[in-house]
Amino acid sequence: MELRHLRYFLAVAESANFTRAAEVLGIGQPPLSQQIKALEKELDVELFKRTARGADLTEAGRVFADEARRVLADAERAARAAKRAARGETGHLRVGFTGTAAFNEHVSGLIREFREAYPDAELTLHEAASGLLLGGLEAGQLDIAIVRPERRIADVLQQKDWQVEPMLVALPVAHPLVSRKRIGLAELADEPFVQVPREAGGALFDDIVAACAEAGFEPRLAQRAPQMASAVTLVAAGLGISIVPKAITQVRVPGVVYRPLVARGLRARLAVASRRDDSSAVVRNFLALAWK
Repeated sequence: MELRHLRYFLAVAESANFTRAAEVLGIGQPPLSQQIKALEKELDVELFKRTARGADLTEAGRVFADEARRVLADAERAARAAKRAARGETGHLRVGFTGTAAFNEHVSGLIREFREAYPDAELTLHEAASGLLLGGLEAGQLDIAIVRPERRIADVLQQKDWQVEPMLVALPVAHPLVSRKRIGLAELADEPFVQVPREAGGALFDDIVAACAEAGFEPRLAQRAPQMASAVTLVAAGLGISIVPKAITQVRVPGVVYRPLVARGLRARLAVASRRDDSSAVVRNFLALAWK
């Protein structure tokens, strides 16, 4: 039994006439009659009582008609669901983002746009250090990772720079440099630094160290911070200064002042990473929104 047999049967049941049903279906009346007879033989029941004016459903035919409509409706629903999944309108997307990315308006905007465009797609968000996110992506635990770009990543992954923002210096409110509108990186040579370490900060930490080296000094790490937001809190406590992405200024911590930093080439970059062999339509849709 095929779905077309159910459609043939329902066409006859609804018109109560083989000839009219054949016209609706666009096939000849004799082939339609043969298909119905074959269906009755397969079911071993009589579905219609043939009359001079057409065909009336038997009791078995009425029961079968209810079930046939349900089966066809389920089949159509399944087909629509499959097509929506193929277009990436449904499915489960696991997106990881590094801690400081949570304060970047482009990140929140991208996630909001995806949810609005694909409301039936299930979205799960994870926050972790960039290295952990890339490891999760490689292991298949994540589908997308918004990270501080690493210089070396696994061959199965791809990452592409997405957003760039300036770096600022976070100062205790009583610091002498607060009166300055812009601060040169070399002016921080003798300052104690509060920074997220390499294992948590990734390439951003390396970029800061390289920029300091170009300015003629090696930063003195006075205090390690587990996250960028906690680094700002430690600055407020007077433990040192910190170089942070502009987005972190959304963290309102009393006792901290942010000032633009003059440092050639020093920028905070965000990249979007995914697996090279990922053919998921929902992943393609997310990436398309990111790069539009």
